[in-house]
Amino acid sequence: MIPRLVTPPTVEPVSLDEAKEHLRVLSDDTDAEIESMIVAARQMVESGESWSLERSLITTTWRVVLDRFPKCIELPRPPLISVSSITYVDTNGTTQTLSPSLYQVDSHNEPGRIVPAYGQVWPVTRDQINAVTVTYTAGYGATAASVPMGIKQAILLCLGDLESYRQGTITGTIVNVLPHIRALLNGYQWRYR
Repeated sequence: MIPRLVTPPTVEPVSLDEAKEHLRVLSDDTDAEIESMIVAARQMVESGESWSLERSLITTTWRVVLDRFPKCIELPRPPLISVSSITYVDTNGTTQTLSPSLYQVDSHNEPGRIVPAYGQVWPVTRDQINAVTVTYTAGYGATAASVPMGIKQAILLCLGDLESYRQGTITGTIVNVLPHIRALLNGYQWRYR
């Protein structure tokens, strides 16, 4: 189950001013470039490498598609905020929206999960691919202030690397992820299984 981005975050965890201060940039000449590097650094921390978090930092809407209802639907890219909708294709081929009263959402655990409400069972779906669609919102919150400071600091460190190494390869140099980036992210790391 691979989540598909529906609505990207409307703000970044690190502001342009924070980035410029970290990079020690005084002019406004490269603001657009720095803003694009902020997005890239966030994406690196969210899901770029083996040390990435595989989570949403700022409120983001995702969609997962399944062939049928499993016993428990686990939603990648935590922390789960809410489930917007669950639709499914019934045995007649008609797309139905499942009433929220028929399922329970667990946003306290990671991954967030959805199960049938007490005394309920999942409806029978048509035997086809992509019969079930779950749309949900995940992230720490809608503002940069809601993102943990350790994650913001890791984004700034990645931003510094993007600023320093503007090419795809470096000749004659050994390059490693600095151990403190991994250390900053270790407490927040989670992998969808």
